[in-house]
Amino acid sequence: MLGVRPGILEGSANLPDTDMAKSHGSGTPDTSKLARLGKDVVIEAGVLIFHPENIEIGDDVYIGHNTILKGYYKNKMVIGNGVWIGQQCFFHSAGGIKIGRNVGIGPAVKIITSHHDGEDTSKPILHTPIVFRAVVIEDDVDIGTSAVILPGVTVGRGAQVGAGAVVCEDVEPYAIVGGVPARVIRGRRT
Repeated sequence: MLGVRPGILEGSANLPDTDMAKSHGSGTPDTSKLARLGKDVVIEAGVLIFHPENIEIGDDVYIGHNTILKGYYKNKMVIGNGVWIGQQCFFHSAGGIKIGRNVGIGPAVKIITSHHDGEDTSKPILHTPIVFRAVVIEDDVDIGTSAVILPGVTVGRGAQVGAGAVVCEDVEPYAIVGGVPARVIRGRRT
């Protein structure tokens, strides 16, 4: 293998020898390193946790199989009490994530808190500055299977996000949104 370092897949030999190619570690959960671990938390098999020192998990939380909690060296991921996280979710908290209480998050949901600005066309987008923007999911929210929540979004209390929605703007409390990009379908209040 040509210059492949531990943590790099064999088929990745064409990667340049830069910081980009460094392994982020195995992500094997070590709950003793979490910033906070509440009572009665279930972390299923295959869950990966990176930068646990910046992740707080409340009481009565369920984290489904093969979910990735990708903490970051700065900012926090805070998961409130009574949260249910389905299988194969991916949360990247570079910009910070705050999930309120009693939130249901379906399988394969993605929460992303950073992006490359891409403004400088003399460089590949990958090498442009990273913009960090927090995501806030307020109490009592339901997020459907495979929805994507993009940087800077707040999903208001009691809102419902439809399956497969891509949420790139704030969602008002008790709104039901769906689609790509997500749009208001109706309100939950009668």
